[in-house]
Amino acid sequence: MKLINLDTDYLGRNFIFYDKTDSTQNRVWDLIMSNKIQNGTLIMADIQTKGKGTHGRKWYTDEIQNIAFTVYIETNCNIAKLDGITTEIAKILLSIFKEEYGINLNIKAPNDIIYKNKKIGGILTESKINSGEVKFLVIGIGINTNKKNFTDDIVNIATSIKKEFGINVDRIKIISSFCNKLEKEVKRRIS
Repeated sequence: MKLINLDTDYLGRNFIFYDKTDSTQNRVWDLIMSNKIQNGTLIMADIQTKGKGTHGRKWYTDEIQNIAFTVYIETNCNIAKLDGITTEIAKILLSIFKEEYGINLNIKAPNDIIYKNKKIGGILTESKINSGEVKFLVIGIGINTNKKNFTDDIVNIATSIKKEFGINVDRIKIISSFCNKLEKEVKRRIS
């Protein structure tokens, strides 16, 4: 598996895919800690056994054909330049789903993607900050594109693209388009 139609200098160029892992966020942090990561690395998984949401919550990626990935971006810029980046990431994702599938999703600021008050996706943005400078971003994206089964604790608060719209989402196309748009946004902010 690989990304297609990339129009990036670095984002998504180093692509790593797992059939199953604990968390794509953990895999990126492991590479950071071992000094073995390249700028723009994207790690994707079909199944995450311990996917991470914000505030220590769990993100369920227990069925295949959903979107679960994490990107690593070196920024080396003043923290102010990245103000509101998580909401901007959500806007990028909404624009892609509108362009590709004609569907309108909403943002529950700053990091949730919702439809009819049910969560379809989320963004987890982590960073390394030193003396007011953001060295890098670690951005995790989870989107229920194909999820059919929801456990009792989330059945009333979560949904999926497939469940709501009956659409089969091309994950690779969405992720590739996301890389193209996000790299432009990051360059605009940090240049």
